[in-house]
Amino acid sequence: MPAADPFNFILLVVVGAVAGFLNVLAGGGSALTIPLMIFMGYDATVANGSNRIAIQVEALTGVYAYKKQKHSDFPFSLKLALMTLPGGILGAFYAVKIDDALFTKILGVVMILIIITLMFPKSEVIEHAKNHKWSSWLQWPVMFAVGFYGGFIQAGVGFVIMATLLHLYGMDLIRINMHKVFIVMVFTVPAVIMFIWTGNVNWFAAVALSIGMMGGTFAAVKISLKKGEKFVRLILGVSLLIIAAKLFLI
Repeated sequence: MPAADPFNFILLVVVGAVAGFLNVLAGGGSALTIPLMIFMGYDATVANGSNRIAIQVEALTGVYAYKKQKHSDFPFSLKLALMTLPGGILGAFYAVKIDDALFTKILGVVMILIIITLMFPKSEVIEHAKNHKWSSWLQWPVMFAVGFYGGFIQAGVGFVIMATLLHLYGMDLIRINMHKVFIVMVFTVPAVIMFIWTGNVNWFAAVALSIGMMGGTFAAVKISLKKGEKFVRLILGVSLLIIAAKLFLI
């Protein structure tokens, strides 16, 4: 177990801030935080559990920040979140059993597929969603699967949520990110409870990451609303390409 010293605390805060910024605008922040903690000497499961605490704090911060900027739709966000919650509960039971090697390859494939789907022009995506009657009955099973993925794997779930809301609901990326933080806030609760219950949280790391993610989240919300969808789409594309390349090269 690494020492609980000021240098490690500051390092976790800084990396947490970068991860929080990326998670709000795109996703993949956990691809920074979890490997860092493992490199520092934390067990993989403890790193995962500590990161879930910070993700929960980040999501709460994001919901508050969007509300403060007068950019929220709690009733619809809650509806979407509740659709993912059963999957999140189920996924939480399996969160500590995933095989690392298989996980990275699956996640790499997911990232590539999402790059392809998210980079379509917005107008085509919206028309695609409107012209297919199956989109309405697909919403529940797909959102359940999103919740399961988030509760089980978590890393990269932001990308999965963005692709889902874009294609099934035809939203722009600004509104997607607004709903995304609320959805993550809800389906992360079972995983947080599980990791705390099993003693797989290092509170020194969790607190440091949480502080950093709070700062990164506030900054990301303000910048995304100011710069608009084109900026978000740029950050999203770059993040996906980097993470997919990293996963395939492991």
